[in-house]
Amino acid sequence: MIKVNHLGIENSLFNQFISEIRNVDIQNDAMRFRKNMERIGEIFAYEISKQLPYEKTMITTPLGEVEMSILKQQPVLATILRAGLPLHNGLLNYFDKAENAFISAFRKHDVDGNFEIQIDYMSSPNIKNKTLLIIDPMLATGKSMVLAYRALLSMGAPKHTHIISVIASLDGIEYIQKYLPHTKTTIWVGAIDQELTVQSYIVPGLGDAGDLAYGSKLQE
Repeated sequence: MIKVNHLGIENSLFNQFISEIRNVDIQNDAMRFRKNMERIGEIFAYEISKQLPYEKTMITTPLGEVEMSILKQQPVLATILRAGLPLHNGLLNYFDKAENAFISAFRKHDVDGNFEIQIDYMSSPNIKNKTLLIIDPMLATGKSMVLAYRALLSMGAPKHTHIISVIASLDGIEYIQKYLPHTKTTIWVGAIDQELTVQSYIVPGLGDAGDLAYGSKLQE
């Protein structure tokens, strides 16, 4: 079974930031919404960094030398556009030498309101034997995340993959656990919500993270 790290289960400022991105009154401030997503990304980065490999390195100071543990290899940060960008920026603030990948995935609806997830665009470095972080603020059905992972495999097989979502549904977590490698995947979430609507939106969730960060988009 893929391990799930639920950071919001303990009391911390992390939950303050999540409460603000959920709050319908505070959500009206798009700049604050983006900033809170960025701060949440920074906390994720710090916690994930504890599980990455390190190596001893001698550092020269003005008064001598000291041995320090330094990150052995920077991860690759892969984000699903557009909603993931503020969260991505938070992780990039800490993994500031990381390579980056971007994936455009969208829901293609039919006349009956049903939809399928499609990948429209991807830009990525080589990820073979690297640590991969796939970032999407909302893990609803989990299908976008699995498709993004499979698309990224064309760039090489990662050593380990960390799935990062601020709010996840139980269904989404179970889908990831079913379709991603158990020994090479870790899930990181801020909150776990119990329900999905018939349109596959998380309840209570927070709404459309992309719209809240960057404004409403025209519907096709």
